[in-house]
Formats: sequence, C-alpha cells, structure tokens
Amino acid sequence: MDLLALWDVDYTLVRADGLGTRLYEVVFREMFGRELPAVAPKAGRTDRAIIGDTLELAGVSRDQVDAFLAGLARVAADGAMRAQVQPMAGAPDAIAALAAAGIHQSVLTGNIRPLAALKLRLAGLGEHLDLDVGAYGDVHEVRAELVTVARRAASQAYGADFSGASTVLVGDTPLDVEAALATGSRVVAVATGSYSAAQLAAAGAHVILADLTDTSRVLAAVTGTVTAQGTVTAQGTVTGQEGAAGLVGPDRA
Repeated sequence: MDLLALWDVDYTLVRADGLGTRLYEVVFREMFGRELPAVAPKAGRTDRAIIGDTLELAGVSRDQVDAFLAGLARVAADGAMRAQVQPMAGAPDAIAALAAAGIHQSVLTGNIRPLAALKLRLAGLGEHLDLDVGAYGDVHEVRAELVTVARRAASQAYGADFSGASTVLVGDTPLDVEAALATGSRVVAVATGSYSAAQLAAAGAHVILADLTDTSRVLAAVTGTVTAQGTVTAQGTVTGQEGAAGLVGPDRA
C-alpha cells in the first residue's frame, strides 16, 4: 500500500526562532503604519485563522486577511529576514528513513507555502519533501480541511489512493490529531512542542513519540511495521517491548 506522510513544520520538523511572528510584524507595519500589538494563539492553527484573529485584536477588519496573506507571501519569498531556523532533533534522519522506505512525503502545515519553504530551506530539510503535494495555511481556517487538499494533490501526482489510513499526519499539537481523526487518517504525535504526551494522548493520537531521534521508532510509528522495539498496533500500543522509551501508546485510538 502506498503511504503518504504529511509532516507539520513548526516544532515537529523545525524550530524557527520566531520567524513567522517577525514577518507578521513587518507586514502589519507596511499595511497599517503602526506596530502590531499582539499575535493570536498560533499552535496548530493555520495562518488564515491566526491572521484573522490577530487583525481583530488590532482593531482591523477580517476583510484584510487576503491582503495580509499576500504581503506575508511576498516578504517570506524574498528571504530577507534573518533567523536561526534549526531542524528538530532527528528530523533529517527521520525524513531520510521514510524516503528510503518508499513513503511519499510532504507537509501539512499552518504556514503559507512561501513561509514553510523558507523555514525548511533554512533548516536544510528540503530533500525528500514534495512541497507540490502539500497543503498550506492560506487554504482554510480549519486544519482538517487541508488533508483533503493534500490527498487530492498526491493522488494526482502519484496515481495512488491515499484515503483512510494510507495518509499519516505527523505533528505536535492536538489540532494535528484532530485533523487526522476528522479525515480518517492515522496520526503520529510527537511531544516536541508545547503539548505533553499526556495531552496528545487525551486528544486521541494513535501513536506518540517523545521525539524523532530514533528513526526505527519513527518508521514503525508511520508504517505500523515490526521493529526492534516491537509492533505498533492499530491502537498505538507497542507489543514485544512495552513501554520502550520514546514510544508511548495512548489509552484510546
């Protein structure tokens, strides 16, 4: 069966040093001639949703969202903003391991594409990720809506069916988990962001990893195959060596 792995970007693949927020500030200043007073909560949300709420906090109509997105795309594409964007521990090897296993990979991210591409490029993670079949944060306010977009693009590109559990989301927030469950996808949660393993388990993640540093566990989590640590079951538990460090099976699927 062909598999499509869709990676979240921030705090799953990269640590971006506040790059997105600084670009928001640049665009707001250019559009409205004043400083951005606050940014709405971001974790797991799409740029379209975040920008709408951020503009409202600043007393600006949500009618300006599309113009703001266009400005954000422009400043991200020119690459002038400097930032210390770093890959998350294990991310390069995890991506390479999935590629070696023949798994199609892209991103499903709240970032708009130019911003996602910039972060990945600065982190040195462009190889093996087909950004043309990804789904990005300008498409919809609701993250789950991006899954259909990515599946359709991947099916057209690869001539394969990625319905149901053949699509696997990898992310660090409950909204990544929610997007997967709402679309019948599998989800591998990584506790590398602001949410604990317990919170990700409560959200319903099928499998939870402490991080991406053990590539065999990442591969087992994404594919469900047998590894030295055991078999990842449909419920996310590990048989053969239960409780292996770095791989947690939640109480519910």
